[in-house]
Amino acid sequence: MEKLNADARPLASSNRAGSFGLQRITRLCVVLVERVMPDPFVIAILLTVLTCALAFAIAPKASVPEVLTSWYDGVFKIASFAFLVALTLVTGHALSTSKPVSKLLRRIASLPTTAAGAMTLTFFVSMVGGMLNWAVGLVVSALFAREIAKRIRVDFAWLVAAAYAGWSFYVCGISSSIALLSATRGSPMNLIEKVTGDVLPMKDFLFSPLNYIPVLVLAVAVPVVFRIMMPREHESIVADPARLIAEDTVQSDEAPARTVAGKLDNAWLLNLVLVALGVGYIGLKVARNAFTMDLNMLVMIFLLLGLVTHWTPKAYLRAINNAARVAGPILLQFPIYGGIMGIMTATGLADVIAQWFIGFSTTQTLPFWSFVSSTLISMFVPSAGGHWIVQAPFVVPAAEHLHVSQSAVAISVALGEGVADMIQPMWVIPLLAIAGVGMGRVMGFTVIIFFVMFAVMGATLLMFGH
Repeated sequence: MEKLNADARPLASSNRAGSFGLQRITRLCVVLVERVMPDPFVIAILLTVLTCALAFAIAPKASVPEVLTSWYDGVFKIASFAFLVALTLVTGHALSTSKPVSKLLRRIASLPTTAAGAMTLTFFVSMVGGMLNWAVGLVVSALFAREIAKRIRVDFAWLVAAAYAGWSFYVCGISSSIALLSATRGSPMNLIEKVTGDVLPMKDFLFSPLNYIPVLVLAVAVPVVFRIMMPREHESIVADPARLIAEDTVQSDEAPARTVAGKLDNAWLLNLVLVALGVGYIGLKVARNAFTMDLNMLVMIFLLLGLVTHWTPKAYLRAINNAARVAGPILLQFPIYGGIMGIMTATGLADVIAQWFIGFSTTQTLPFWSFVSSTLISMFVPSAGGHWIVQAPFVVPAAEHLHVSQSAVAISVALGEGVADMIQPMWVIPLLAIAGVGMGRVMGFTVIIFFVMFAVMGATLLMFGH
């Protein structure tokens, strides 16, 4: 990346942090990850190879026809879900770049005056956004980091890593896939209801000490660790604010529309037609007491808000075109992970891995070992919904057998998903695409955060999980 202009605001000194061993370890991690970690697509292929090898080695139903068939089926079974996720990201990105949202982000980004303060604010904006909604939080965290980098001289990868760390707390919020699935009566993916006959209310998930204690502790610990890891001034790689401003400047056609086609492209009434249809449908579902917040409804809400905030068809289409680049890696890699999930499920490999952990669990330790196995499985199946399908068939009956609360195992699996995001590059891809920074340096910082989060979450589950 290019260096900042000479008149940019100076980076706060971090010489004192250099004396800490953690700072030295961080520099080593950054160097190693930059040199060793390949492109996320290559990682997905390597994980496919590893999954096949493990299946043939230890899975009870592994055979060449079974592996090939389950891989093919998995690739296309996840296609509709991958498309919905991509739509969520694209429509969420378009909404986040609208004038009202952009104005709000710029106003908040103008508050900090130091690099440390900017990092802390970025972390909390990302954390709150992710807990409210994972898709909006992912987009907003990247856009907010860009706004900060336009104003303060700061190592951009370090700042984006803080944004990604904050976003990973989505697993503890109201948009947690595991929490939503477990609270939805009659859902084919509500495995708690299938085993116990009861649903898991959202309040039992959100307000459990197993959920809120790690959030409170890490809300303090993670920014402190990032402050210690802050690169010294001569090591910092900063973004050029002029480049960011130029990239974020919307090129609009200010000439008045003189043709029929031009007038239709800028006819705000056409946007309102779609908005009226969407609002009418949502109102109908609410009136019939049938409203549910799933991915379909989330995309619809993002679409309607985007149409309103961008106002004209032409403006919204421009925003969608700018957002589409974020969805490319998702559309490519989700099917690969779907194939991995298919192999793990069909051959019994997921059963072997999960049962290995559960076999030596007790009432006291089941949540902890569910968390550990969740972290491992998340490396192969980084989708929370798909991950729950793989792991829930084993941890839910184990909890019933050992008389452990179902909220404890659901939370432990969700926490494992969140902590694994710090070393599994699947979800950092769209954030990096929006922010415009390389993966290796960012994940050099998040590797350290992985160990911090793992220690805090694991200790919480051991102390309060029974």
